[in-house]
Amino acid sequence: MVDITKVRAIDIHTHAEEPCGCHSDDGYDELQATMAKYFRAPWTHPPTVPETAQHYREQNIAAVIFPVDAERETGYRRYKNEEVAELAAENDDVLIPFASIDPHKGKLGAREARRLMKEFGIKGFKFHPTMQGFYPNDRMAYELYEAIAEEGGIALFHTGQTGVGSGMRGGNGMRLKYSNPMYMDDVAVDFPDMKIILAHPSFPWQEEALAVAQHKPNVYIDLSGWSPKYFPEILVKYCNSILKKKVLFGSDWPMITPERWLSDFEQIAIKDELRPDIIKGNAARLLGLS
Repeated sequence: MVDITKVRAIDIHTHAEEPCGCHSDDGYDELQATMAKYFRAPWTHPPTVPETAQHYREQNIAAVIFPVDAERETGYRRYKNEEVAELAAENDDVLIPFASIDPHKGKLGAREARRLMKEFGIKGFKFHPTMQGFYPNDRMAYELYEAIAEEGGIALFHTGQTGVGSGMRGGNGMRLKYSNPMYMDDVAVDFPDMKIILAHPSFPWQEEALAVAQHKPNVYIDLSGWSPKYFPEILVKYCNSILKKKVLFGSDWPMITPERWLSDFEQIAIKDELRPDIIKGNAARLLGLS
């Protein structure tokens, strides 16, 4: 298990991607290469989980890592949750495993979620409404949420615009409407004991995300996917005040490196006394590591 006294930060948002792009027929490698250009990442094929672990070890940063199961909607083969969990276990000095299950899988997905938490130590689940093609408050997803909530898991949802498919013909079929964070308000009401993370500065719905996180005690915001130098003024204001215990460092690796994010974070107007919680303390408490 990660020793939080030895790491300088906890990155709450990193992706396990590489095996998903090892098939020539489903287009995932093209998607990843396009995204790398969008984010100006220095690669065309994403790093492996062991390579990710080594990078984070060198940076003395712990990382929550997860795949994204969107194979039903996109046709992209998913990275098996068990494989990600096993690789994370081999690198458990720096990696904390989350999983991903398409909520359209219903009872099958709920059963998988329970098994992953009980047998593989999975702490949470990543949802990407735009890639998975669903509104987060669709009752179709509630059986999966029930399983996560009953086992004490965390649910992390992509919110806002996405780099996935950006600039591709028709946005590569990605519909932005699904990722409005206001839909999460229903989920937070219906599952008040399930910890929920709204991922990313939620452009163009930043104020909706702040409102939900402020109003619902079980909702947090991660700051991944953007360099902090581009954060909207209102987000910085809330980080410095009302939501100072509910905002979390996240990079969106491998599109953004954690060291780049942390370097840019040092340049924005965050109160010095709040920085340790934002980059580590808040996540440690949420993950039950402190």
